[in-house]
Amino acid sequence: METIAVVLKQPKHVEVNRLALTAPTVDDVVVDVAWSGVSTGTERLLWSGRMPQFPGMGYPLVPGYESVGEVVEAGSATDLRPGQMVFVPGAKCFGEVRGLFGASASRLVVPAKRVIPLEQSLGERGILLALAATAYHAIAAWGGRAPECIVGHGVLGRLLARIAVALGNPPPVVWEKNPLRAGGADGYRVIDPADDARRDYQSIYDVSGDPTLLDSLISRIAAGGEIVLAGFYSEPLSFAFPPAFMREARIRVAAEWQPPDIAATKDLIETGRLSLDGLITHHHDAKAAPDAYRIAFEDAACLKMVLNWRLS
Repeated sequence: METIAVVLKQPKHVEVNRLALTAPTVDDVVVDVAWSGVSTGTERLLWSGRMPQFPGMGYPLVPGYESVGEVVEAGSATDLRPGQMVFVPGAKCFGEVRGLFGASASRLVVPAKRVIPLEQSLGERGILLALAATAYHAIAAWGGRAPECIVGHGVLGRLLARIAVALGNPPPVVWEKNPLRAGGADGYRVIDPADDARRDYQSIYDVSGDPTLLDSLISRIAAGGEIVLAGFYSEPLSFAFPPAFMREARIRVAAEWQPPDIAATKDLIETGRLSLDGLITHHHDAKAAPDAYRIAFEDAACLKMVLNWRLS
């Protein structure tokens, strides 16, 4: 069995290659992928070569953790069936080619316990499930506070704001400097941080990935306020201690989603409290992945790029 996959041969060198697939076991499903999202966080770091080293890191690799497709084969030990639409958060089925995170391919072999059934009506918007669950995880963490201010109006920033409102919290303020990204607010305000005089926020969520912002953000919180690092940072972070000391600041790192976050996020979507509309802005044939990746990472107007495998 073979697949057509996006392969990062080395930083900034993307190809679309035919690869052999690992044979499925009784615990696996075979999924024909319809759409894959391109992450502007971790995938950008893999593409640029700035991803910090961690176990399993190296090139060549198949990226992607935002794929949606249809089950075409289901192992006898699974409770899935052919024809089901599922979300695939990653796969390791490419032999000697690494899967980091391995979902950007036309066909995948993946353990059934890894995939998440979706309603057919969700369509390509299903690729946003992991990012939405990551936003939910940041807000719903034990002892955490919902965002009063969010730094960055990309897809993750928008999902944080929408989920905060969906959970019954007051609408947050979102900071965005780039006019190309200032539009599209849904129930909250987007402003340039230079136009915001507040210095008493109880919680600021940073999704910018900018490691130089901590001092500025600490200066904007109230005593006992919280800074939540909800982006991904490729460089060390530091801050001046005295201002943080004076405010008795809390700094929290939000990690990736866990299974309960997926379940809670699906419920918000399926009950109509969370909309995923308006977040996918660009589409490309998967065969044109090299161009798609460049656009996704270099065009500020691109919020979310989707690769369409049905055209390939």
